[in-house]
Amino acid sequence: MAENNKKKVAKKQIAYVYEGLNRRGGKIKGDMFAMSPTEAKGMLKKQGITPTKVRKKPTPLFGAGNKPIDSKDIAVFTRQVATMLTAGVPLVQSLEMIAKGAEKANLQKLVNDVLMHVQSGSPVADALRTQPKYFDDLYCDLVESGEKSGALDSIFDRIAVYKEKSEALKSKIKKAMTYPIAILAISFIVVGILLVYVIPSFEDIFASFGAELPAPTQMAIAASKVAQDYWIYVVAGIIAGIYLFKRALRTNKRFADSMDALLLKAPIVGNIVNKGAIARYARTLSTTFAAGVPLHEALNSAAGASGNAVYKRAIQEIKADVSAGNMMHVAMRTTDLFPDMVTQMVSIGEESGALDTMLERVANVYEQEVDDAVDGITALIEPFIMVFLGTVIGGLIVVMYLPIFQMGNAV
Repeated sequence: MAENNKKKVAKKQIAYVYEGLNRRGGKIKGDMFAMSPTEAKGMLKKQGITPTKVRKKPTPLFGAGNKPIDSKDIAVFTRQVATMLTAGVPLVQSLEMIAKGAEKANLQKLVNDVLMHVQSGSPVADALRTQPKYFDDLYCDLVESGEKSGALDSIFDRIAVYKEKSEALKSKIKKAMTYPIAILAISFIVVGILLVYVIPSFEDIFASFGAELPAPTQMAIAASKVAQDYWIYVVAGIIAGIYLFKRALRTNKRFADSMDALLLKAPIVGNIVNKGAIARYARTLSTTFAAGVPLHEALNSAAGASGNAVYKRAIQEIKADVSAGNMMHVAMRTTDLFPDMVTQMVSIGEESGALDTMLERVANVYEQEVDDAVDGITALIEPFIMVFLGTVIGGLIVVMYLPIFQMGNAV
């Protein structure tokens, strides 16, 4: 019955825009969330504002300003809550301030929904569980342990550190993978423009020469004709291929798992993905174990946060071995995925009773290694990309000027 009453109280709020007069008679306007216009007017009067106009906030054209919530927004939200709780601000007031200051309408609505559940008497963890899309089991379990231990501020601080480190690691790995892809995509577009638009102009000029063209020039002209006839099919094929690939990753678990395994073995990038997965594993375990979560539950959370199917299976095997009574470092060694340094540090942590501290050090080491590897790859790839662009694009231009050079030599 109590849960049903809470559900009835925690209705969804509506965004309103208002205009009114403050205590000094000055005009004021803004936006707020409330159940109804009457409630909105009552809330404004409590703040010393005499409302003259209250209406529903109009939906922006094409959804402008209504951007979706991403993981970075959740990390910032967590840090804001942690900072305010540490400063002694009550939780309800903290959530109200965060909601008012949120730039994204969706984030503002999310925080207000959580706030309504908290105001209705629900524990914070239960309020967060009503939004599983944004707050996963790991997040909610940590908050619940903080509520039970009376250390909600320190738990939110730990979660904030965890989220910030995870986001930084994710952006570094993304940078290592997207930079070369972006450069190659640009070079592909440039080559396509040269083949479709530039080379045909040269072909018209060469047709008036009457002389036989060099073999490289003939090959470039032949490639240009193919590009002119089939470029629309090539572009459509690339777009369709990207769409089908992304769809297969989302819908076909077997395909997604095989791509995860392939990514670990990929040259250059594979090493970074491996180190990133180890860093996430160690960071998640350190955060959950330090918060008082039992080890087997912490391993379950670490498996979900690993970000790679191969490591997820390995961590689930570790969990099964630990549940059977084996030491964690022994279980990690049998997976043949974790380096000796990691298993040795875990072994020291288990023997000394400071497992969370040792795992945190492992996470710090591997996060730094990922950072260094990304910087090194970026510095290494740039010269290769310049050589590639110079060879392909510069080569095409030189090939088209060969007949002109031959004419100059003949004269």
